[in-house]
Amino acid sequence: MNTSLLYYSIRDSARATFSRSGGPGGQNVNKVNTKVTLRIRLEDLAGLSNAEMSRLRESLSQRITGEDEIVIASDEERSQRNNLERAFFRLEAILAAAARLPKHRRPTKPGAAAREKRLKTKKIHGQKKAKRQKIEDIDG
Repeated sequence: MNTSLLYYSIRDSARATFSRSGGPGGQNVNKVNTKVTLRIRLEDLAGLSNAEMSRLRESLSQRITGEDEIVIASDEERSQRNNLERAFFRLEAILAAAARLPKHRRPTKPGAAAREKRLKTKKIHGQKKAKRQKIEDIDG
């Protein structure tokens, strides 16, 4: 993945809309549109291979809208510019994480010591439970 190409692709093709933030904050919240909603169409992302795009679609399936867009919102800061930068940073991080190849897991089996420890704890647990049972009189 060519990150510089992707960076400029994101900055050029993303659409930002601004609105008022919710929550406490006094006059600033009531007057200033500081909340940023960033939208970018997946087809506008240049620099991603087909494999990276398919991993992106798979891992971000919950974030992709019906119009094939990724939506990121940011309203943590009081400044519109800071929220915009934060939204771009978050979008870049999400795209970089989705494009990264997952680490190959090599299946392993537990060692002998681990198996022995597991059986020992099971035995102790069973003995605890056995002590809780009523003892019946055999002579009855």
